[in-house]
Amino acid sequence: MGEVLPSPVGPRATTSPGGGAVVLPSPAAAGEGPSTRITRVGAVPWSVPRVGQVRGVDVLVVGAGFAGAVIAERLASQAGKRVLVCDRRPHVAGNAHDHLDEAGILVHQYGPHIFHTSAARVVAYLSQFTEWRPYEHRVLAQVDGRLLPVPISRATVNQLYGLELPDEAACAAWFASVAEPVAQVRNSEDIVVSKVGRALYEKFVRNYTRKQWGLDPSELDASVLARIAPRTNDDVRYFTDSFQAMPRDGYTAMFERILAHPNITVRLGVDYRELIGVVPFQTMVYTGPIDEFFGMQFGKLPYRSLEFRHETLPVDRVQPVAVVNFPNDHDYTRRTEFKHLTGQAHARTSVVYEFPRATGDPYYPVPRPENAALYRKYRELAQQTPDTFFAGRLATYQYYDMHQVVGQALTVFGEIAMARAGRPASPLAGRDRVLG
Repeated sequence: MGEVLPSPVGPRATTSPGGGAVVLPSPAAAGEGPSTRITRVGAVPWSVPRVGQVRGVDVLVVGAGFAGAVIAERLASQAGKRVLVCDRRPHVAGNAHDHLDEAGILVHQYGPHIFHTSAARVVAYLSQFTEWRPYEHRVLAQVDGRLLPVPISRATVNQLYGLELPDEAACAAWFASVAEPVAQVRNSEDIVVSKVGRALYEKFVRNYTRKQWGLDPSELDASVLARIAPRTNDDVRYFTDSFQAMPRDGYTAMFERILAHPNITVRLGVDYRELIGVVPFQTMVYTGPIDEFFGMQFGKLPYRSLEFRHETLPVDRVQPVAVVNFPNDHDYTRRTEFKHLTGQAHARTSVVYEFPRATGDPYYPVPRPENAALYRKYRELAQQTPDTFFAGRLATYQYYDMHQVVGQALTVFGEIAMARAGRPASPLAGRDRVLG
């Protein structure tokens, strides 16, 4: 039996701890849940003091993103631990950080973050710290001068080719007629053409992947594009999870509430290495790059990075959905318009363009066998490091969705509690336990 998930709640004016975010409901936007006017009053009550001002704690948590914040909150509220959370960035929420831009529009600094999950315990946990705005994500791709829905579905095929496939059986038969037989799937190109054929692969997938990864799909492990599966129905939602919603006040406001426990101290703009030998602690939770933790002892783990170019335009809307992909045009992969995500009412609109880069902040681990082997060397070192737990994307060299990181963090909290109780626990979050 599946678990029943709570429905996203309706609008309610709320205030974040310390006078942070205020959200006021306004008339609904058709098809996207309630429209919201967002203002923020006051500043986050976390300064960047001299590290010597911080007294000893039980646990040092490195990183104020999902993994670090969730583990810190559980340790503080459930285990009564004194926790110091540090992050070298000047803000909380990691890559999910959002803020008001100069025009007063709520934007995601590091590109769109869409919350979706079918894990009831993840929804229940986060719902302690946020109201939800119902939102089902839709993406269009500019192909042959038209905007077509992705993932590829019956709606995509009918619109692209002017067909009238009447039902799922007819669509399944059509996909079967264009799919290329592949005796042995060896790479990402093989796995896509074996499902949707060469023409759709060339129109929607190949060039987008080249931009995103800097490699042709034929050079990428099959796992990279394994999730691409054609839909034989007309469901044009990007995700099909049973719970799809956005934090009503934004991600940063949610993180402020997660970290508001009196047992938690937050220090931003501080590298954890500045605290070693200065602030006594018993246990460390590390959510940063695992290769960096060990001084790149075996070499640097490869990542793909992104450059974000934000722009505010003097119009109400510029595109019909939040995200438009550009597989065959431009150097950027996609453009996001944030008001679709937030429901904010504003006379102007803000967008962000994403340009994949080979260098910069680490976003996407490059899934190749030699990189997995390199990570295993660091994993072995992590397992031998006493009183230190590794969690999150960077510490486990794995791309996770947000709900998966939350699920992993809840599991790691249990591991730490076991260790403190004298029972054996793994210092590294196992990948078989990340789904919550």
